[in-house]
Amino acid sequence: MKPAPFKYVAASCLQHALLLKAEHGEEAKFLAGGQSLLPTMNFRLARPALVIDINGIEELAGIHPLDGGTGVGALTRYRALQRDAVFAQGFPLIAEALPHIAHPQIRNRGTIGGNLSHADPASELPAIMVALRARLRAQAAKQQRWIAASDFFKGALTTDLRSDEMLVEIDLPPAKPRTGSGFMEIARRRGDFAIAGAAAMLTLGEGDKCIDIRLAFCGIGETPVDASSAAGALIGHRPTEAAIRDIAASVQTMIDPGGNVHATADYQRHVVGVMAERALQTACQRARHGH
Repeated sequence: MKPAPFKYVAASCLQHALLLKAEHGEEAKFLAGGQSLLPTMNFRLARPALVIDINGIEELAGIHPLDGGTGVGALTRYRALQRDAVFAQGFPLIAEALPHIAHPQIRNRGTIGGNLSHADPASELPAIMVALRARLRAQAAKQQRWIAASDFFKGALTTDLRSDEMLVEIDLPPAKPRTGSGFMEIARRRGDFAIAGAAAMLTLGEGDKCIDIRLAFCGIGETPVDASSAAGALIGHRPTEAAIRDIAASVQTMIDPGGNVHATADYQRHVVGVMAERALQTACQRARHGH
């Protein structure tokens, strides 16, 4: 497979990349890790007239403090997130999910910004961003804006990014005290796209009563599925096994998986219930024990 003919430009700086994007709009694509873009170009599902290589823009990579939380540059590679012990301690939900993303060779090149901009509904990180209540910074040549993760993903391979914008940064808010998380997914083989995946966050207050809860899924819709409203019934109550089991059953009734070549809709609905229960149980145990 070979891509359709295209022009290649290595951007010298962020402003250079954004000016090129403003000039060419939808005809231009940014090249970071290339783990999502190049396969779609080779299959001619994407036919950009211009590929803008942003790998030389060092300011787009790295982890740094941001407004009381943590900022992650869009060009930060999965391997950098995996190898940063401080980041893993602060965001265990991401750390737990990273080994499930493809294979080491892809994690060496793939970037967090490229993943989120590609918006594959089977990908783990979009659902995790929704569960974490992350914000994403989109920048154009003359302006920028922040987009809530819950508003960023509009459909399969479709985001809220405008034709002249680039995703440049992700803002991850700090977890509240006594917050636990849990992530799990099921795939045909290790590293394959998820048939379904679940990301849970749970915060306990006085008397071990739940004061905040988040639950999101990947692989069962055209966007990450936020089921936090169903899980919200637990707020103000102690998260007993029976209560968590009831939430999992409620989630099964609210989702509408489409099925795919690897799993029927009924199978996806079943495993989502199982994973919701297990992820919430894990998050609850970690919240109680402080890890």
